Amino acid sequence: MSPANTKTQFGRDDEGVAVAPTKYGFGTLAIHAGAEPDQATGAVIPPLSLSTTFKQKAVGDFVYEYSRSDNPNRANLETAIAALENGKHGFAFSSGSATTATILNTLAPGSHVISVNDVYGGTHRYLNKVAHSVGIETTFVDLADVDRLRDHVRDNTRLVWVETPTNPTLRLVDIAALAEIAHAAGLYVAVDNTFLSPYFQSPLDLGADIVVHSATKYINGHSDVVMGVAATNDDALASKVRFLQNAIGAVPSPFDCYQAQRGIKTLHLRMRQHALNAQLVAEFLEQSALVDSVIYPGLQSHPQHDLAKRQMRGFGGMVSFRIKGDTNTADRFLQRTRLFTLAESLGGVESLAELPARMTHAGLAPEERHELGITENLIRLSVGVEDADDLIADLAQALQSAVSENDDQQPIAVPI
Repeated sequence: MSPANTKTQFGRDDEGVAVAPTKYGFGTLAIHAGAEPDQATGAVIPPLSLSTTFKQKAVGDFVYEYSRSDNPNRANLETAIAALENGKHGFAFSSGSATTATILNTLAPGSHVISVNDVYGGTHRYLNKVAHSVGIETTFVDLADVDRLRDHVRDNTRLVWVETPTNPTLRLVDIAALAEIAHAAGLYVAVDNTFLSPYFQSPLDLGADIVVHSATKYINGHSDVVMGVAATNDDALASKVRFLQNAIGAVPSPFDCYQAQRGIKTLHLRMRQHALNAQLVAEFLEQSALVDSVIYPGLQSHPQHDLAKRQMRGFGGMVSFRIKGDTNTADRFLQRTRLFTLAESLGGVESLAELPARMTHAGLAPEERHELGITENLIRLSVGVEDADDLIADLAQALQSAVSENDDQQPIAVPI
């Protein structure tokens, strides 16, 4: 089902001011929000504006002043992001990590943050190594049961940071239930929505105060832009983030904004195919004798499948599984796939595979990885939009080749 938007500002008047909220479907917003034809030339696609500075009509009389502060292409992209997340305010940054850093900079030294424990390695690193060094303390908590949040709130707690699904074990957090508890304690809730994109999940509608993405992933969708974005309906929070966006200056280039907005125009189409392919891949892996376990919210075997159906409009394109064997087996598998490329990142049209324990989450201590279930044989797949039959055949041949060389494994015939 295509999500509808009933809050966002869509289109601009002759003065460049956003017009009244209008209801459109997700695909319509993805194509048109922030993408009005150029008023000067009539160009259907807004032009790329590389200028760093802009002429003022008189001192202080301007629409754009300096590209770190604002730029036509970034403004267009931020309008689109706000629209797709049902938000009033959108923001674009030079990376997902810059987005995280800017939001955490809204907190005063001495603040306390509660983060879901199964969090992206880069976020864990920032919270533990950078935020901690400037007086912000973080407690990492398993929030599969959101009532655990109550046990960790302190007088100086200000923010709850959530990923759902988590990376890479695809655990879910009940956003609505968590937001209710957090707001009762006077806390902000930030949700990293990278793994699902706005097409499959709307955290602001579920009670989150701010939603963030690594736009490098599904939002851009073509593995050629590094960027982060955020959206909120909270005016006071938006004012803080906008100030820091300009003051810190971690902003994306006009060209990257242009590229990301181009990617957004097919987001709804790509996400449908990612999810369709991921479901088929997950079902294949679950039936394979060469696989120990499969993690995908769209499988009935996922312990939070009912929450996934309630909270999400689709199950996304990320699948994790434990290959039968050890880290050497996983190594062989990753070297022998033909369509799944061994690489970090995710969310592009092409399929990728990686070993979190030695790649994206290598920065965690071994005991932390063990506690989170990030085992040496856990493989994370970013399932692309290729033909599903070809992807499954690729996985089948790589599994057969890799597992058949296990020291204690008798060859198992797997149909290709």
